Amino acid sequence: MKRDKIQGSRRISNYWWALCILLGGIGFFLAGLSSYLNLELLPFTKSSQLLFVPQGIIMIFYGTIALVLSSFLWLTIVWDVGSGYNLFDTQQGMVTIFRFGFPGKNRIICLKYPIADIQSIKVKIEDGIISKREIYLKTKDQREIPLNRIGEPLKLSDLEEKATELARLLGVVLEGV
Repeated sequence: MKRDKIQGSRRISNYWWALCILLGGIGFFLAGLSSYLNLELLPFTKSSQLLFVPQGIIMIFYGTIALVLSSFLWLTIVWDVGSGYNLFDTQQGMVTIFRFGFPGKNRIICLKYPIADIQSIKVKIEDGIISKREIYLKTKDQREIPLNRIGEPLKLSDLEEKATELARLLGVVLEGV
């Protein structure tokens, strides 16, 4: 039995971007509001001297958009979207892919496949500006289910080692290497 934990949206980079966008959104929104109220809401600035039309309106608009985007990122972090595990149980002959999604009736994604229905482990490597290094579970009905986390490509040696280990564990062929 092998169990791989998959990290979701609770990554340092997501915390960083959510915080930066939140602080920027608050700054833009308060600068626009300062120009409307003729009152300094931001220390060390003179944003009340901005003309409300058009600069203040644009600042409020950008601030609102940033606050909405930041809220989305924070909720994604709180809900830990994308986290889960891959369970390869050779004793029971089952592979289980479990992930958390967004809240709702389909929040939990749980895919179960008998090992007999698995055709291969497929590796896709695309190098370039945005490189992709992914491992897929390929079923006999030609479905390809991603097994590794999205967004952070693995080193080639780690990818090959992990894919080879999975193919050996499941007793299937390895494609794409």
